[in-house]
Amino acid sequence: MESSAPKLKERHRPLTPLRVIRGVICLMVLILTAFVLLVFFGFWTAVPLRFFSLHHSRNATAFFFGIWIALWPFWFEKINKTKVVFSGDLVPAKERVLLIANHRTEVDWMYLWDLAFRKGREGAIKYILKSSLMKLPVFGWVFHVMEFIPVERRWEADESMMCKMLSSFRDPQDPLWLAVFPEGTDFTEQKCFRSQKYASENGLPIMKNVLLPKTKGFYACLEKLKDSLDAVYDVTIGYRHNCPSFLDNAYGIDPSEVHIHIQRISLRDIPSSEDEISSWLMSRFSLKDQMLSDFYAGGHFPREGTEKGLSTVKCISNFIFVMILTVTCIYLTLFSSIWFKIYVSLVCAYMASATFFDIRPSPISV
Repeated sequence: MESSAPKLKERHRPLTPLRVIRGVICLMVLILTAFVLLVFFGFWTAVPLRFFSLHHSRNATAFFFGIWIALWPFWFEKINKTKVVFSGDLVPAKERVLLIANHRTEVDWMYLWDLAFRKGREGAIKYILKSSLMKLPVFGWVFHVMEFIPVERRWEADESMMCKMLSSFRDPQDPLWLAVFPEGTDFTEQKCFRSQKYASENGLPIMKNVLLPKTKGFYACLEKLKDSLDAVYDVTIGYRHNCPSFLDNAYGIDPSEVHIHIQRISLRDIPSSEDEISSWLMSRFSLKDQMLSDFYAGGHFPREGTEKGLSTVKCISNFIFVMILTVTCIYLTLFSSIWFKIYVSLVCAYMASATFFDIRPSPISV
């Protein structure tokens, strides 16, 4: 059985030199602002402050990297003019939640920032992501400071790390949106064929638009955090015109529209045993599969219009604030005391080693 996802079409917008230049400039701004916020603010909130209060450390870190993450929806929706359509349940602001989502392409997780920004949780969102992404320059340091959970996608290798970090997320006062992609990898035709073959051989649902979900990681998240969560958000993402790569997204040539459907699920509606949760998650992905088939046929999810567009004033104000911080810190580094240069070098050395060796300070016991 083949996938029902639409075949590749011509790009929604042509790749012009102006789009390439604009995309490169935007990406350079994002890298530069991430570096400055990390070195001059993130280091202090995530390291010295963490010795005294894990809760205040996380709140302060969420603030500084929240204003950075808010630059991405501004780029996608205001600069590249990508239309983002929300549907399904209108979820409350500032809940502690576990999100499960289908993984259609490498940029799915970025569009979850558009939802988090609208709910005041842009700095609280964390991902379970493949460990190789932690090796990215600058971005890998940001992922470490924001406490993303790196995995090798082999449960025997990932269990101890996941359980250790999940246990540290239990405080209900800490902001948390933990996003999980249970498929474990992005969707391709080849992976879909292998998933269907495995499902056929093992009596599991054969799906055309999603891969079979892996259940152990989701169960671990639910088991460790259920007493401190408000809900689980089941998120389904669909792209109109073409499914974008990162560079398509950066240049604003695809997609034409991103559709995000949210269903808020109460914890009491989710079973408790591992086998029951495994069956429940498989059922949720069967529903996603049908929903995506309907989306590709009709071009929309049910109950559209649950979220308003981004405020241009809010986006520009945030951009100006981040740029003032960035320019000020760059000026101090380049044209002020030599101690600023020494400080930047030392912080970079620390962040590189802390990310590589997974060093996280523990609060001092009182």
